[in-house]
Amino acid sequence: MLYRKMGNTGLTLSVLGLGSYLTFGKQVDDKTATTMMHYAFDQGINFFDNAEFYELGKSELVMGTILKKAGWDRSEFVLASKVYHGFRATNKPNQTGLNRKHLIEGCHACLQRLQVDYLDILFCHAPDPTTPIEEVVWTMNMLIQRGKILYWGTSKWSAAEIMEAHRVANQERLIPPVVEQSRYSLLERAKIEKEYFDIYRTVGMGITSFGCLGSGYLTGKYTFGQQANGRLSLPQFEKKRQDMFNDQNNRKIKMLNDLAKDLGISLSQLSVAWSVKNERVTTTILGASTMNQLEENITAIQSLDKLTPSIMTQIDSIVS
Repeated sequence: MLYRKMGNTGLTLSVLGLGSYLTFGKQVDDKTATTMMHYAFDQGINFFDNAEFYELGKSELVMGTILKKAGWDRSEFVLASKVYHGFRATNKPNQTGLNRKHLIEGCHACLQRLQVDYLDILFCHAPDPTTPIEEVVWTMNMLIQRGKILYWGTSKWSAAEIMEAHRVANQERLIPPVVEQSRYSLLERAKIEKEYFDIYRTVGMGITSFGCLGSGYLTGKYTFGQQANGRLSLPQFEKKRQDMFNDQNNRKIKMLNDLAKDLGISLSQLSVAWSVKNERVTTTILGASTMNQLEENITAIQSLDKLTPSIMTQIDSIVS
């Protein structure tokens, strides 16, 4: 396994992480989830990602039980969760968003479900236009001071919103967000490569990226008709499916698949390795519904040397 510092912090993360969105508590039974966590840990993965919203808290319950039974030293793994969307089927006022009440109560609920005393990272899962940014920054700073979290980050925020949080933190002498979690794949590059370009230089944000396989589209299983009931077939992915499924993208997938074959790897491994190749990305979060998928994707880091500058240029010419 390879490791990187998270932006300008001293925290070290494995370049691959394991996430639980739509898997733990849903597609994957608890026994398989346990096997996945242990396998990932044995392969050197130290970053595990969750959120209050994932299966309305059940995903955190599953992961928390696994961590408790595993008995790993707390210093050996980095645990992250996210607060914003709530964890109830029907949310009442103040049970969602980034208001101080929900941030504190949501954080405490995450800790209870994950059965830990603190989170290494707590992400604000989305920007909240209804809550003053000053309230968000002050509350996250408070959670750090109380020892509930060690670092805080943003997820799916714009560069302008991140910089506004830094402005407030600098003005009030508070701790700013130090990591952003955003989607990043061969077909979705603009945010991490262009929009965030200046914030790496100015405030040194780390990146934990997700979606490197395009919700399964970049495995080729949809293009080549191998699977019709994967993640992109779920109702909540209807818009994404409509946006991605087109002749132009299918041509890109076929060309990338041919290139992967020439390199002696799978399209999935090419997609994962390409994401890891970007040194701005601290961690590429993997999600898997089977052990075979997880094993294949973790071995992708063995293919990094195959992505030479000329191969990277060839990839750019395909996906541009």
